[in-house]
Amino acid sequence: MKENPIRNFHIDKTKINFIGKDLQRPECILAEPDGGLWAADAHGGVMHIRPDGSQELITQKRSSDFTQSASDVDRFTKGTLPNGLAFAENGDILISNFGTDCLEVMKRTGETKVLMDTVDGKPIGKVNFVLRDSKNRLWITVTTRVKNWIDALVPDLDDGYIIRLDELGPHIVADGFHFTNEVRFDKDEEFFYVVETTGGRILRFRVDEKGELRNREIYGPSHLGAGAYPDGIAFDAFGNLWGTMVYSDKLFVITPDGEFILLLDEGDPEKVRRLDEAFYRKGVTSDILFETGQGIAPWMASVTFGGPDLSTVYIGSLKETRIPYFKSPVPGLPMVHWKHQK
Repeated sequence: MKENPIRNFHIDKTKINFIGKDLQRPECILAEPDGGLWAADAHGGVMHIRPDGSQELITQKRSSDFTQSASDVDRFTKGTLPNGLAFAENGDILISNFGTDCLEVMKRTGETKVLMDTVDGKPIGKVNFVLRDSKNRLWITVTTRVKNWIDALVPDLDDGYIIRLDELGPHIVADGFHFTNEVRFDKDEEFFYVVETTGGRILRFRVDEKGELRNREIYGPSHLGAGAYPDGIAFDAFGNLWGTMVYSDKLFVITPDGEFILLLDEGDPEKVRRLDEAFYRKGVTSDILFETGQGIAPWMASVTFGGPDLSTVYIGSLKETRIPYFKSPVPGLPMVHWKHQK
């Protein structure tokens, strides 16, 4: 078997660069073949960073076919928190909104409408991430039904779930997750990978021809260690699964044979220890939580491969106002929109 390039790779922090400025909560980043980036932004939309480095905030606007009550308008304009992003087939931007608890679609001019805010007649809950597959189906993760997500930072709450949205409508295809976060497919869309943030692990399912998820299993270590709050994941072309840990500010890789490799650890060990202790005794407070987060991307949240050759790694975060990036020894696995746009 060919030698895995990641085994001899070390991140030189002196060679980490930054792009963008004045960003707010750039949790998720989408990369396009021309080198452009689109980052979620808590100013109320998505920041477009062009290949030349210039940027433009596309704020969400009410479109002519976007109708809702006045109270919903207030909620939309005052509480919007764009989180996970994906490109629709036509290039529009799908937004899982962690603040408005709905899945939205935004045109690149800002006009926005709600695609889904209920499932099975009930409010969705904290919509975290959205992913589109090669069959144009959407996979939406819901972190929790608890309104205040900090209250969901406990070890025994498993009310997270996953929705598949296709031509027949939304379907809950898996549930019982501990703080569901990002999801990804492997190269052939044979397996589906799920991050459990408060479970401290990655899960994997086999996907059948109808899009049903089968054979739930743990992928890699059963627990990712101290400060194990995984958040974002992405595959490279070799089959390595890259991931971030949000409150302990770690960047890691799980190799195809299940080995865990820590690439970067930016967290404060003492603050992370206090958070772990509070987590296991069900006593996480905003004070304990918010004192964590430091380094190149405080509250490291996502990893995205971009650049014309997909060999640039961009790190999304919740507290940094810029996006750090560096070169990878192996290119990323192209996402569905990459194949269609190139």
